[in-house]
Formats: sequence, C-alpha cells, structure tokens
Amino acid sequence: MSSTPSRGEGHRRVGLLRFLRTLMFDYPYVWRVHLVPRSARRVPARYRQGDAAPVLLLPGVYETWRFLRPMADRLNDLGHPVVVVPGLGHNTRPIEATAEAAQRVLDAHDLRDVVVLAHSKGGLIGKTMMVTTDVERRIDRMVAVNSPFSGSRWALVLRTRALRAFSPRDADLLRLAEQLDANARITSMASGFDAHVTEGSMLPGATNVTFPVDGHFRPLGDPTCVDMVVAEVDGGGRRAGEAGD
Repeated sequence: MSSTPSRGEGHRRVGLLRFLRTLMFDYPYVWRVHLVPRSARRVPARYRQGDAAPVLLLPGVYETWRFLRPMADRLNDLGHPVVVVPGLGHNTRPIEATAEAAQRVLDAHDLRDVVVLAHSKGGLIGKTMMVTTDVERRIDRMVAVNSPFSGSRWALVLRTRALRAFSPRDADLLRLAEQLDANARITSMASGFDAHVTEGSMLPGATNVTFPVDGHFRPLGDPTCVDMVVAEVDGGGRRAGEAGD
C-alpha cells in the first residue's frame, strides 16, 4: 500500500509518486543556489538604487537571500531598491528575533511603503513584523511564497530547534494565525502541492494565488512563477488601489 501525504485539512490526499516527483524537481534549484561561486554571493551594490517601493527580502529557514535573487534582480531592474538583512545568514534564529532585526533595518534607513518578499519561514517573519514590530507601518504589504502559515507536520517529526517553530501546535504560530487584520495586506502564493508544507499556505482574508507547478523551492526558479511573483510585487499595490477607486 502506498503512502498518501495529505494537504490542507485532510480533505485532499496526494499519492506517493507525486510526493516523490515533487521532491525530485525541488532540489536542483537548492543546489544551484548553494553552489554559486563566492564572487556571486555578495549583495549587488545596485540593489541600493531605485525610486520605486523598497523590497525587503526574507528567505526561509536554512536559506540565504540568494534563494530570492531571480525575483530580486528583476524587481531591481524595475526600479525597486532591494533590502537584504545583514547578518541573517541561513535564517536559523527565532522568528521574533529575526523580525526585530529586520525592523531595525527599516527604521535605521527610514524606509516607507515597503513590500516584503518572503519565502517559507520568511512569511512568518514578515507577518510578525506587520503585527508587532512595525509600529510606524513602514510595511505596505507582503508577498509570501509557500509560507507555513498553518505550520508543517514535518516539524513534529524533524524536531530540530530551527524547525520547531513550524509545528502546527506551536503557541506562537497559533497566536500569529489569530491576527487576521494583517492578512488583507498579504498575498500568499503557493504551489499546487508542497511536500514541505503539506498543510498548504491558504491564508484567510489574504489574496491567495496558486502556482502552476508543485514544489517548495521550484517556484523560486521557475520562469512562469518568477513572472507571477514579480508582477504581484511590482503591480499588486497599484491593482489594490485601483480596486478601491
């Protein structure tokens, strides 16, 4: 009998073949990012330039800002300054501490109308900023990719310190989920199936978008998905404004 990992609230089940294929297509992107030459790991100086809304990069756990580079480069070409949090490393610090560190960057540079571009854990950090640290409302909105807003069951199995915060039973995660007001300023973009976040990334009251591919990391390098993310970051605010006219 094949194993059938579930998604969402258990109403949908995914066969083992799809589960394994998702993982197989996921990790080539991870290795491409990790194996770039040292010279390509520095934050480009041009990221400081641009007159459009600043974009704050918040990668996932065990990730660096470079996981979001395909979108960041495109957005910078469109005139958005790109903000990388110094010292974030591979993003293994607690969510609240990382939110405070990112907020200090926004405050120190007096950045306004910021759009957060987040992947996975980065979405939890970004929402934490929106509901706790961003008292001056410097953040306008967030676009999150495959973020475990409802947690991930794998945190119950792989009980490392860095993954513990993703437990669906985690008290801080449950409290964050109760903060519904911020959801209206969030676009949650998620794959058709994500083997790492099998609960899905559906966020009540947010704009929820589904990618035409499976995978946790794959959308970060897939040309169609990159186009979708760039369009949402660059044009999402204008569309929201037009809708309210």
